[in-house]
Amino acid sequence: MNTNGVTIVTTDSERKKFIEFPYTHYASDANWVPPLRMEQKKLINTEKNPYYKNAEIVIFIAEHNGKMAGRISAVIDHRYNEYHGTKTGHFGFFECIDQQETANLLFKVAGDWLKEKGMEDVLGPASPGMMDMVGFLVDGFDKLPYILMPYNKPYYEKLALGAGFEPEMDLLAFVVDKEHVSMERINRAIAIVNKRNPNLVIRPVNMKKIKEEVEIVRAIYNESWKENWGFIPLTKEELELTAEDFKMILDPDFAHIAEIDGKAVAFSIALPDYNQVFKTMNGNLFPFGIFKLLLGKKKINRIRTALMGVMPEHRGKGIDALLHQKAIENGLKKGMTESELSWILSSNKEMVRVAERIGGHLDKTYRMYRKKL
Repeated sequence: MNTNGVTIVTTDSERKKFIEFPYTHYASDANWVPPLRMEQKKLINTEKNPYYKNAEIVIFIAEHNGKMAGRISAVIDHRYNEYHGTKTGHFGFFECIDQQETANLLFKVAGDWLKEKGMEDVLGPASPGMMDMVGFLVDGFDKLPYILMPYNKPYYEKLALGAGFEPEMDLLAFVVDKEHVSMERINRAIAIVNKRNPNLVIRPVNMKKIKEEVEIVRAIYNESWKENWGFIPLTKEELELTAEDFKMILDPDFAHIAEIDGKAVAFSIALPDYNQVFKTMNGNLFPFGIFKLLLGKKKINRIRTALMGVMPEHRGKGIDALLHQKAIENGLKKGMTESELSWILSSNKEMVRVAERIGGHLDKTYRMYRKKL
């Protein structure tokens, strides 16, 4: 590897450098949560991750003065392009020292690879795809991110703008806490919703029938999100793998399906915020991380609503507020004092209103960027 330059990752030792870089890059950062290394390996494993059945990835590492200085991925998601009728590539897994020259190099090699493959623009960060970690955090650096939400150095936006990217979309995170949750308002809304829909039932996800439940969630998600910015339909395989990963941390008290006359019309999946435990594990589940996980579980006092969908014909009826209420109410019983609703597209005014109506306040903003190639 040359003194200042970018290398395309092809060997195991380079792959290891790619995965390890953030652990030193954020070593002194109090609010960075080390992700599990085994999960990071899985994300870039083209053999084992079903995402790559319809996508291609290439990863790069950068060096400056003989030291690791950054990394990036370039991805072509064929399903994204088929669905949107575009020739868009994605950049992701971006980490970099505070140096524009190195950032420019990383963005250039990713862009060049995408251009060679016929892409016309690049959107990111998405690590690796739009259903994974997306966006740069642009405010709220003084707080611990919730589970499966990104965290980055405050100067990343500056580096992206300096490399010619333009802001494309804001992804918002609202927080409802014990002090500000408007239970009176929620209860009034519930009474109205129940009056209008006397046959509406909210039930917990059945962990014993997880495969059937996953299919219900997938059908509602694909139907309810299809008009949204950045959407791509979820495949059965992808969601089953996600469910497999979630099984260990999913709590049916926070995962619900809404039914009218026995037909599923909406769902909500909230997760206990395991970031509060992962913070102490340095990215390792073994040998001792598993004990920290089991012991730390009891101390978790936050949840995050990570996925939600309401069938188009049932929108505007308050079912989403009802689902939030169920998770918040169950959370309060279990000592959960905070709930994050994230992310919500800044263009999705209806969901923003729902978050505000139940007492949520805007807590963090994540941003996506685009650049013509």
